[in-house]
Amino acid sequence: QVTLVESGGGLVQAGGSLRLSCAASGRIFSTGPMAWFRQAPGKEREFVAALRRIDGTTYYADSVKGRFTISRDNTKITVYLQMNSLKPEDTAVYYCAANPTYLRDYSLSGGYAYWGQGTQVTVSS
Repeated sequence: QVTLVESGGGLVQAGGSLRLSCAASGRIFSTGPMAWFRQAPGKEREFVAALRRIDGTTYYADSVKGRFTISRDNTKITVYLQMNSLKPEDTAVYYCAANPTYLRDYSLSGGYAYWGQGTQVTVSS
């Protein structure tokens, strides 16, 4: 079993920055992707960014490309999401996700076996 714990959410003004962290514990696996998804009220959960821990390759949703950066620490069990130039439409609960094996499509939430509890990000205009 793997546990994912997110932190770093909060309230920020438009144009500001936040850094989210996702720490993995339990039966840690060295391969497989970790990702961030978000869900705004009344909307479906959507892909934000993913990182292949085996080689560091990253993937981004078009809506956040150039503003958000996903990265990992040297242990490969903590993943970060640096969010810059935040917009009110970025307001959502942000979830960390992980899967022990390769995924053909990193943007599909159904492919991930493990999820965190979520952290709220609110961007005021």
